Amino acid sequence: MEKVLDIYERPYDPQRPIICFDERPCQLLGDVMMPMPLKPGQPQRQDYHYKRNGTCVVLMALEPQKGQRFSEVREQRTKKDYAQFMKKLAAQYPEAEKIILVQDNLNTHTPAAFYEVFSAQEAFVLSQRFEMIYTPKKASWLNMVEIEFSALSKQCLDRRIPQINLLAKEVAAWSHRRNHQQATVNWQFTKNSAREKFHRFYDAINN
Repeated sequence: MEKVLDIYERPYDPQRPIICFDERPCQLLGDVMMPMPLKPGQPQRQDYHYKRNGTCVVLMALEPQKGQRFSEVREQRTKKDYAQFMKKLAAQYPEAEKIILVQDNLNTHTPAAFYEVFSAQEAFVLSQRFEMIYTPKKASWLNMVEIEFSALSKQCLDRRIPQINLLAKEVAAWSHRRNHQQATVNWQFTKNSAREKFHRFYDAINN
């Protein structure tokens, strides 16, 4: 926990950008009956019945110090999807010496995924671009991108979207707007905050 919080307290360094990454599964839902159109003084009315059209995954990387995010919609979240996304992410920072990547402990989130998708030479080069930092188990709330996913849910995924290509367009438009606004996370939970809030656990360790 303290390692993640210490990284968040570092000053901005373009040579070592801090990126928070995670994935969010989404259902593709369509209407069984067409919604009733808007009328003056009345909101759009939608039938409670819906049709499930499968699932997909939103992958997102957030650079909180610059208010920039890179997102993509995929059918699955396999090692291949992770590796290909990370290759695209690394290309966004060609001048960076090392990308500090904060993520959870999912079994696909390792450099081993690169070797299953790319040649050994390419996988090695890609793995050297990242310093992977993992949040503790059951503490994904330490990952700032979780807050960004909350904003995505409220601002973009708050309605039925029936097709993956439509969802991809909506997420891309949302990301573009947020990047233009340089919207970011006002993170206030520091190492000192953790030591005060969880002092009983620190005391137990010391004892």
